[in-house]
Amino acid sequence: MPDVSVVIPSLNEEKTIGNCITKVKAMFEAHHIDGELIVADNSTDNTAEIARSLGSIVITPEKRGYGNAYLAGISHAKGDFIVIADSDGTYDLAVLPDFLAPLMNGDADLVIGNRFGGGMSKDAMPWLHRYVGNPGLTRILNWLFKINLSDTHCGFRAFTKAAYEKMDLSTGGMEFASEMIVEAARKNLKIKEVPIAYYPRIAPSKLNSFSDGWRHLRFMMLYKPIPFLFVPGMLVFLLGVLLSLTILLLGNVETSHMHSLILGSILVIIGFQTIAMGIFMKAYAVVHGLCEKEGFIKKLLDYHSLEIELILGAVLLLGGLVIGLKVLHTWISVGFGSLSEIEYAVVAMLLAAIGIQVIFTAIFLSVMLLEDGD
Repeated sequence: MPDVSVVIPSLNEEKTIGNCITKVKAMFEAHHIDGELIVADNSTDNTAEIARSLGSIVITPEKRGYGNAYLAGISHAKGDFIVIADSDGTYDLAVLPDFLAPLMNGDADLVIGNRFGGGMSKDAMPWLHRYVGNPGLTRILNWLFKINLSDTHCGFRAFTKAAYEKMDLSTGGMEFASEMIVEAARKNLKIKEVPIAYYPRIAPSKLNSFSDGWRHLRFMMLYKPIPFLFVPGMLVFLLGVLLSLTILLLGNVETSHMHSLILGSILVIIGFQTIAMGIFMKAYAVVHGLCEKEGFIKKLLDYHSLEIELILGAVLLLGGLVIGLKVLHTWISVGFGSLSEIEYAVVAMLLAAIGIQVIFTAIFLSVMLLEDGD
């Protein structure tokens, strides 16, 4: 049984895969490490043939994707210590012992490279990634999960097999990198950073700045929807309520105030829908074990609360329909002429929209409960 398993994903990296494997093999020999090298390959070029010729185990993941490649490769790993790294030549794999030492000494369960602290080559990372994308996503992840890392998206990592099993990773795309850190933090694993050099790619990059960045952000939103959706939605909702009530309490709504009333109503609807989306994501995360069932979501996922939501939604919807029928009756009584009760029409629309949203929210939460088995 090898002590160390190095897993490398590859997609058309025939120009660099040989050098990566050679460095790993040389490191094994120099440090007397009993190791194996697994290449998870979905290439259409000669990458797989080169890897096999150099003594690597080559597997073909059933699904394409950054995370899927690692999930497939690690499933074949036999070592007590697992190292993952890209095959594009951007990392110096000869420094791998610096990653293994904290694991073997028991000082860490997960070791991550820090490209910003170890000397990054001038053209190794695009300006947008270097100064906006990576630092921004790192700060958000640190803030949300109460950790303190400098480079949360470095692909050069090492961890114990026991730690990997605790993390129970599952995402198949680029968000795999974020999931690993999030789950490590949730499981109270010890994380350590190691400064590393970072070099330019030889082949063109396969990253898509905006879609890959969005995948990371979306994943964090799933774990922590409150700051992304619930809080902003509540602020917009309250602003809309305040604006609408202020206009309605003025009494006779003048034409100049009507625009403000309509704006306030729009803000109420947008804010409430944003709050509902935050609740949906939180409920989904709870049901799928991504966060704990606690606080207000625990009450919302109670059947009695759901019954109350259905009643509340029906009352709001009925109130909107009653007011709307009153407006319609007035309009008919004046021979379908000029309508002077526009404010009541706006209120009717608002109540009906919020009522329907409350009902749909209750139904969705009921579906989540069925999936959860409660």
